[in-house]
Amino acid sequence: MLQRVRKLSLLRELLESGAAGGLLLMACAVLALFVANSPLAEGYFHALHVPFAGLDLLHWINDGLMAIFFLFVGLEIKREFLDGQLSTWANRALPCIAAAGGVVVPGLIYASLNAGSPETLRGWAIPTATDIAFALGVLSLLGSRVPTSLKIFLATLAIVDDLVAVLIIAVFYTAELNTAALMGAALVTLVLLGFNRLKVKRLAPYLVMGVALWWLVLLSGVHATIAGVVLAMTIPLHASKAAPDDATSPLHRLEHALSPWVAFLVVPIFGFANAGLSFAGMTPSVLAEPVTLGVALGLFFGKQIGVFGAAWLAIRLGVARLPVAASWAQLYGVSLLCGIGFTMSLFIGLLAFRDAALQNEVKVGVLVGSLSSALIGATLLSLTKRRLPAVDPSRDHQADATALDDLGREDAR
Repeated sequence: MLQRVRKLSLLRELLESGAAGGLLLMACAVLALFVANSPLAEGYFHALHVPFAGLDLLHWINDGLMAIFFLFVGLEIKREFLDGQLSTWANRALPCIAAAGGVVVPGLIYASLNAGSPETLRGWAIPTATDIAFALGVLSLLGSRVPTSLKIFLATLAIVDDLVAVLIIAVFYTAELNTAALMGAALVTLVLLGFNRLKVKRLAPYLVMGVALWWLVLLSGVHATIAGVVLAMTIPLHASKAAPDDATSPLHRLEHALSPWVAFLVVPIFGFANAGLSFAGMTPSVLAEPVTLGVALGLFFGKQIGVFGAAWLAIRLGVARLPVAASWAQLYGVSLLCGIGFTMSLFIGLLAFRDAALQNEVKVGVLVGSLSSALIGATLLSLTKRRLPAVDPSRDHQADATALDDLGREDAR
């Protein structure tokens, strides 16, 4: 029982920090757009390219700070799949199937619009991502209109989505490899796995080797952020067999320590550094560019069709169940919110394209697709409660009693 309460409290912590961090991320994105189109623009863009220790500031943010973000994502993925909401097929079925649909359909929409250009086709993965912080931030504005079960569904779906994004980055966005550095990274990974097998519970050895791993991966040609995920996979989940207490496990300690830094510093800084889009000299024709259309339509239409379509099919076939106390309209509204790609979409866009013009098209597409998904999804969810049919005691008594019992257990967290 205590173990279950701890799992639920971890998820509640994710929901709360993600929502607050999402609101801050929104503010930073708006601020970046304002600064990039103000008299401060020259200083803003100059500061991002100030060199320091061999890399400019933007690279330190995208390769360094984001490695911490991916470390946090990796810790979440490991905990959820081994000991959390995704540890059983009954719990993971709906978010996993929905996430798969939410990756395939947006990718196909983008690819269909860019099939004639191998250069722009590289961006097919940009609209496949969901920004958990941004999406939870929008949900937090709706308060009790959205049942807790749907918030959990969105959070777990986004975690699966992040796992897919990590695999996509590792497989499709790796530059020319430096064999020596890659072998060094493999050796450090073996040392980290050795720490795990020897039941080393202190975090310091893992973190020291993690810094070495990050540097070697950076030199290897694989994107440096992957080092964060690899490090996360080696952090022990339990303290020991004698005391399998998640509250004292190395993984939980590190995840708990990183959570506020990631939500309130790392992700907002990334948003501020990368969302700055200057509209100077830009014409409406940019909206008709294949990259812009592919990203915007992939996020807005692809995500809602893929997520809701896959979820509907899974529920109708009996493979999964509709979240407790949620209606189909509410599930559709949350599927719309999955089209908020922001952080991960911008990140993949920077990996896919080096050309500044293409990067700007990505930013326009991400902004249009994400804002459309956020506004329409939030509007629909704000109206769905009033559209629910009236309760028929003879028909709904048993279902409502079960739902209230489940929600009561969730609220007891």
